Amino acid sequence: MKKLDTQFPDFQAELKALLAFETAQNPEIDRIVADICADVQKRGDAALIEYTNRFDGTSAQTIDDLILTQDDLQSAFERLPENIQIALKTAARRVESYHKHQKMESWTYEDEDGTLLGQQITPLDRVGIYVPGGKAAYPSSVIMNAMPAHVAGVKEIIMVVPTPKGERNDIVLAAAFVAGVTKVFTVGGAQAVAALAYGTESVPQVDKITGPGNAFVAAAKRRVFGVVGIDMVAGPSEILVIADGTTPADWVAMDLFSQAEHDEIAQAILIGTSQAYLDEVQTAMNRLIETMPRRAIIEASLGNRGAMILAKDLDEACEIANYISPEHLELSVENPQEWAKKIRHAGAIFMGRYTSESLGDYCAGPNHVLPTSRTARFSSPLGTYDFQKRSSLIQVSEQGVQKLGKTASVLAHGESLTAHARAAEFRLKDNP
Repeated sequence: MKKLDTQFPDFQAELKALLAFETAQNPEIDRIVADICADVQKRGDAALIEYTNRFDGTSAQTIDDLILTQDDLQSAFERLPENIQIALKTAARRVESYHKHQKMESWTYEDEDGTLLGQQITPLDRVGIYVPGGKAAYPSSVIMNAMPAHVAGVKEIIMVVPTPKGERNDIVLAAAFVAGVTKVFTVGGAQAVAALAYGTESVPQVDKITGPGNAFVAAAKRRVFGVVGIDMVAGPSEILVIADGTTPADWVAMDLFSQAEHDEIAQAILIGTSQAYLDEVQTAMNRLIETMPRRAIIEASLGNRGAMILAKDLDEACEIANYISPEHLELSVENPQEWAKKIRHAGAIFMGRYTSESLGDYCAGPNHVLPTSRTARFSSPLGTYDFQKRSSLIQVSEQGVQKLGKTASVLAHGESLTAHARAAEFRLKDNP
């Protein structure tokens, strides 16, 4: 891991270089994705079957071969060992409970002249959730994407998940059953995103697509945005740990590993206020790496984008954290709630030495779909509010229009929009 010190004159430049990640779209990927999306939009199910067989190595003959029903999901759940069933239900229950607190409600109020104003909250009709397949199975992603939609009141939740070589993962399908997914299509890639966005003979068009995927999925989500809504285009996984030296070094080392093991471009950063403690964590990492099944990925990740930063105090550490705006921020310090007040930009804040980031990934309750690549400066975690819409309510009274109509008339004439002005003036008692 790189070693940085805030007291060195080139610290800011080094930090900026550390955080740099090439987010520019790959023209070749964009071209391929554009062709796939256009083909699915034109040929529907036939194109979807063709691309799924080509890219996932399946042998589907009809679209029915790629559809799973509620009975299929329930059967997958029932095939699992009891301890996994309990874990899925526990995680889903906690995520549901947390997201109920986020649910927006409609409201109204009346002006003194009887004019009613307000906001009406309604859920989206139908959403699509993309769940990655391939290298690993992510039942947690199913719960984190589907449960807030369920809490919001979305009537149809359509899940797409690739099944390379036709292998279906029971834990992923069981998570869909527990989280209330309506229907599952065993398709992935840009073709799945296109099917959700445009609709096919069998895949219903959705209003919004959420969930992470590879570069082709990300490019497809960018392309269809506007036809449907999307949650975000996620970058590599990130963790930033601020440690005051009171947490066992082994714990912090494993927390850094927990993000580094995702892939070679994930980022793990530790900020400490003691060089001796940073050295202690490094020693722990050197020892614990021997026990990691994904050692090669962890070492590549830490070597490519990992760092240890020596700060003069926790105030400076928090300011650095605000600049980094990490996806996951662990405050492994005494009095973490007080230090959390100094954090302005982070996807999720994990407070105290007992709160590992991995608890948030699976079962604490808050969503693990979080802004990456410094986008926490202006965006938020996926939540119930992402599956709800707001409509403004306006009911002007006869008394109220006498004042509002004149104001609107003046402003409309100022914009040379005569019909706008006359529409307001017609409702005035003294209209000539």
